[in-house]
Amino acid sequence: MPRIISGTARGTRLAAPRGDKTRPTADRVKEALFSILQSDWPADGFLDLFAGTGQIGLEAASRGAGRVVLVEKDQNCLLIIRENSHRAHLETQVRLLGQDAARALAGLSERFDVIFADPPYRLVQAVCDRLGSELARLLAPGGRLIIEHDSRDPAPSFVTNLQLERCCQYGTAMLSFYRRAPDGAS
Repeated sequence: MPRIISGTARGTRLAAPRGDKTRPTADRVKEALFSILQSDWPADGFLDLFAGTGQIGLEAASRGAGRVVLVEKDQNCLLIIRENSHRAHLETQVRLLGQDAARALAGLSERFDVIFADPPYRLVQAVCDRLGSELARLLAPGGRLIIEHDSRDPAPSFVTNLQLERCCQYGTAMLSFYRRAPDGAS
């Protein structure tokens, strides 16, 4: 069962949908993710795409991210995210968009310091191909995009201004970190 690891909601156990519809990020992967992001924390804006249980975005809110947006289209997952945000007492710190990622991104205008995307592993490259320019548009200068994908697959490629910084493997999961150059940097 996933849980919040740190911050104001530390230790809160989170619900997850039954069955194999979601693949909650393992606690050790989540802990490593936020450890790597520590030098850039707190994030002013955090976007969690394909949010599933909402645990990554809720972890960000618990750790003090200024603005957290979670995007998930599955109705059962939306109910779970609402339940989890209530359990963690983070309802007022997060905004939930119950829609397809492409539609949600097109409707957003604010920029984010961190964007985390955990699409179904079989769709990672297709999602990056389809959403790459929108992700780059919404990422603040100097911001980071993190994609969780199958460790057997290469880091997704982008035709954007995002540069692959590093890839970190945790069992069958891989986190690929991309950074947008600060404005004025070449």
